[in-house]
Amino acid sequence: MKLNRSALVLALAGTLAASAAMAGEAEDRAALSRQLLDRWSGHVEEAHKQPGGQWAQEMAPLLEVVPMDDLRDAAAASSFDDMNSALLAKAAPEGDGGSTQAFGDVDTDLLFVPVTPCRLFDTRVAGGAIAANTSRGFDVTAVSDYTFQGGNASNCGVGNQGSFAAAVINFTVVTPSAAGYITAFPFGAPQPLAATVNYAAGDVRGNVATVKLDQGASANEISIYTFAQTHVVGDIIGYFRNPSLPQTECIVTATTDTPVAAGGTANSVAPVCAAGYAQSSTNCESSSWDMAIVYFKSGTCSARNSGASAATLRSSRTCCRTTIP
Repeated sequence: MKLNRSALVLALAGTLAASAAMAGEAEDRAALSRQLLDRWSGHVEEAHKQPGGQWAQEMAPLLEVVPMDDLRDAAAASSFDDMNSALLAKAAPEGDGGSTQAFGDVDTDLLFVPVTPCRLFDTRVAGGAIAANTSRGFDVTAVSDYTFQGGNASNCGVGNQGSFAAAVINFTVVTPSAAGYITAFPFGAPQPLAATVNYAAGDVRGNVATVKLDQGASANEISIYTFAQTHVVGDIIGYFRNPSLPQTECIVTATTDTPVAAGGTANSVAPVCAAGYAQSSTNCESSSWDMAIVYFKSGTCSARNSGASAATLRSSRTCCRTTIP
């Protein structure tokens, strides 16, 4: 068979061009990775009390596979959180927030409180990858900041809310060693036969799940099991708490003082309730035993003075509103 020389030349040129492009991308990836690691290693040591070199080793597998556009965004990020978010950009949640645990009727039993997404834990920063076929506990409530487990240096708006029933968390697995899954469940509870995130080897994959929390005395509230060794990142986006019972707050208005001449009658109209309050009763008061209250309704008091001297008719309203702590 006779080969077409022109076709061979074109094919060879294309192969060389592709190889050159790959070599150039590899150089760019290495340079951006060095820039990112050099910039944030000190932050990890200072904020999370973890060796910067160890963190760099944990990050290496992700930096080898993250899309170049995301790596460029991460290298240009102005904060540690923004850098991490850029690296995990492709890990879009694959579910709709469905729960892996039954914890009650959220429409009647629990109250959902949304929060600004905030990092609770990141095993790349603290603790290292979770070993295959093991579970690790994580703290969610009663926390002043989450840096000890690789999270945000704040309470995320949830650590100071006391004990609550369940958390809505975006779980992201990062570069697992093999195909498998993670399962998030209440700390100290039996591991359920359910998957929170399914993954393939080397994946960066996320899913939002609602997880019931242990509300006992233990410091940890959730456990995460993994089938294969993997890093796990958790960002809280809301939580469910037990609803508070409504409380009634009542106040009494100022009085309207109305003079009533001897032998006369009069009406006294009380001041109206403040905005947000509703009247619950009309209060009438006579300054004389000889002046009887003959009518009261809707903030109006009426009286007849049977005495020989003038008297005073006073009126006010009791106003109430319902509040939820």
